[in-house]
Formats: sequence, C-alpha cells, structure tokens
Amino acid sequence: MQEIKVSAEENGLRIDRFLAEIIPNTSRSDMQGRIKAGIVLVNGIEVKPNYKVKTDDLVEVQERELVESDIVPEDLNLNIIYEDAHVAVVEKPKGMVVHPAAGHTSGTLVNGLMHQLDNLSGINGELRPGIVHRIDKDTSGLLMVAKDDVTHRGLVDQLVDKSVTRKYTALVHGEIPHDKGTIEAPIGRNPKERQAMAVVDKGKEAVTHFNVLDRYEGFTLVECILETGRTHQIRVHMKYIGYPLAGDPKYGQRKTLDTDGQMLHAGTIGFIHPATEEYMEFDSMLPDAFEDVLAELKPINS
Repeated sequence: MQEIKVSAEENGLRIDRFLAEIIPNTSRSDMQGRIKAGIVLVNGIEVKPNYKVKTDDLVEVQERELVESDIVPEDLNLNIIYEDAHVAVVEKPKGMVVHPAAGHTSGTLVNGLMHQLDNLSGINGELRPGIVHRIDKDTSGLLMVAKDDVTHRGLVDQLVDKSVTRKYTALVHGEIPHDKGTIEAPIGRNPKERQAMAVVDKGKEAVTHFNVLDRYEGFTLVECILETGRTHQIRVHMKYIGYPLAGDPKYGQRKTLDTDGQMLHAGTIGFIHPATEEYMEFDSMLPDAFEDVLAELKPINS
C-alpha cells in the first residue's frame, strides 16, 4: 500500500489524474478502476474518480490483487550464468521489467525465470518469486535469484549488511577531472516530481563510490560501486554531482546520445553463498549496444 500526502501545489486536482501523475506505470483509467473498486481511500474514506484532492489529504492506494494464474511461465531465453540447488544468477537484458504488476503480467524476468528454473523462493509473494533485488527496466546486467526461502533470507541479510558486491558501468555526461570519488547523499522522493527520486535532507542513507574508466570528449565512462541500494541511486547521485547518465530520460540532459534509456550496466555481483558460505562473484560483459555507443565517441588523449 502507498500513502501519499497532497501538497499545496496539487490542491484541486482530480484524484484519478493526481494518482496517475504520481504512481509510475499507471494511467487515469487504471486509477479510475482502482477508485471504483474501493482500494483508494482519502482520509480513510472511499471517494469517486472526480473527487478533487485538497491540501494535506492523505491518500491510501492499495495494489490490485493479481492471482497466481495471471502469471504464466514464458520461454524468454534468459541468460542464466550460474545455477545450483539454492541460488541462480541471471543476466537481465535492457528493456525487460523485473517482475509483473497490474496490467503488465507478461514478458517480465519473473515470467522467464518461472519457465527456466524448477524452484523459486516465495517470500516476496506470487508476483515476485525468487526476486531478491531489482534493477531498472532500462538497466541491463546481473541479478541474484533465490530458489528457496532460506537462501532468500540469507541474501537479503547480506544486502542489509552492505556486504554484497555490486559494480555498475555507466556513461555520464561531462569529463570528470578526478579519477575516483564517493557520493554520500540521502535519497528520497522528489517533492516537486513525485515519480522521481532526488537528494533530499530527510531521505534514506545512500552511498556510491566511483572510479573513472575512460574519458571521451564530453563524456566519462565510470565504474560505480554501490554501498547502499536506493531506488535510482546511481542515476540520482551522478546527476547530483553534475554528471548525469547519458540517455537517461528522467534524470539526464535533454540533448543526449540517441540511446534507448540510460547507459547503465550491472556488470558485477558478488555474495556469500547462504548454503556453502563460499564467496562467489560473477561478471557480465557490456552489451553490444553499449559498446557500439562507446565506439562512436572520441577518446581523450588518444
């Protein structure tokens, strides 16, 4: 369930429009359906789709229930680079959503995992079987997948303890002058744009380390190492220091490279196997499309 407080700037908006602008991957018709189904409350009371929100209204939005039969296995030919009885590591392609949501129940990573793996953990419910952590739709790269609940808890504990190795390759606008750095800035919902995140005083702790890999005219290729895992963390942090990701439609520059979403790849994942207690680390090559973009750039000092 989501709880949203109406700001003064949003006063007077129809509630269906208000929610469609705030909640990602939804529409006014979807919101109207939820309102009519009684799963949207304003100050604890059901309202009609034409209700106009008022400053300081508390809006509660529940997710539409999907039944297990809605989520079907699909042969998506996922690249599973490691698998044993407890855990798997899968390479998610760019453009693929990690798990189903209302109105979007096919073509996701979960649909493919259900087809290719015999077992998946159930802690996250029917819509997110096996999913321990996520990456954005337009970010490619590696994800851990749990095949049983004990393994799932063990991997989540490592994420909480910040002991999982997560390295990303990102192409950013601008030529970063120093070779390495650490961004320590709290991240929370952007008060001016509810569908985006931002560095805000009362946000959650967020730490990103980065190393410069290569420099190009107008761009820098960096390796970002996550210490925490906040929503859109790398995208928000790099924008915050003045070097937004190339191709990023939400946080990037308007004049950018012609790419299908942000230039970001989750290239390394490392963790302690919950059953064997052995440290395991896996790497993924940059996608061909990412390499093609780099090949078009002009290296500095070449």
